[in-house]
Amino acid sequence: MPIQESPNISTHDLPRAQRMLMLEFGDRKDFDDPKLEYRRLFSELLGTFMLVLVAAGGGILHGKGQISLAAAVVAPGLMVLAIILFMGAVSGAHLNPAVSLAFAVRGDFPWKRVPGYIVVQLLGATLFGNVEHLGATLPGPGYQDWQAFLMEIALTGVLLSVILGTASAAQNVGAIGALGVGGYIALAGLWAAPVSGTSMNPARSFGPALVSGDWTAYWVYVAGPLIGAAIAVGCATILRGRGGDPISHAAGAGVLTPGRAAAKAKLSRDIDAGNVVAPGLEPTSPGDGATP
Repeated sequence: MPIQESPNISTHDLPRAQRMLMLEFGDRKDFDDPKLEYRRLFSELLGTFMLVLVAAGGGILHGKGQISLAAAVVAPGLMVLAIILFMGAVSGAHLNPAVSLAFAVRGDFPWKRVPGYIVVQLLGATLFGNVEHLGATLPGPGYQDWQAFLMEIALTGVLLSVILGTASAAQNVGAIGALGVGGYIALAGLWAAPVSGTSMNPARSFGPALVSGDWTAYWVYVAGPLIGAAIAVGCATILRGRGGDPISHAAGAGVLTPGRAAAKAKLSRDIDAGNVVAPGLEPTSPGDGATP
């Protein structure tokens, strides 16, 4: 039986690959365009609502004995995974004030855009109601506020480390980022939910607290994630150098070698300007569909 030769993917599927990459990672110009800020803010509003719908809703159903604890804590991770895949290219899928602040401190996200993101994240979290406090994040039975506070610091520190290590500048995009962030949220919930509820997000805890009127332990879920985020930013600086440069526009992982950093910075600027084609997407012949 004759052996069928496999098609040359680099030439056969180049236009399709470029379209798929654009859908998954978006256009950096759109992410920075001030005229499209309304689109990014709506994306954060909708995404945070969806996250709290699943996270608080799962807590309510678990409190009523209708689903297991494992299902309740894994569901938010899967929701974040889906949000990053279908909306990360629009707003960056921050969904969390601690994430927006961490990106800004790193220099990858403009400070002037932080207040708008935080406001819509808090608003999105309040769109989901609360039933008998079952959707709230509170220290678990037998645990004190300070123990939940320390747990939130540790959990958020690792979460932000994953985000800063897989994001492209200030955007959570792509399958790798979605799997990394969503998978970690599920993992954290599986082992730490009985201690603090694994909020790791001031907005996620804000909505149920506002609706229920119970603010007794809310400080845990503000101070803990913010301190954890600060620790993650410090670790990212040590591991990958300072943010806010052209390297972070091309990939989330930086380099510390000055010569290599300069070369990648130039390549990133050329790609953003359209002067060169990203490595791996070059046409192999003049007739492969590349624009002149």
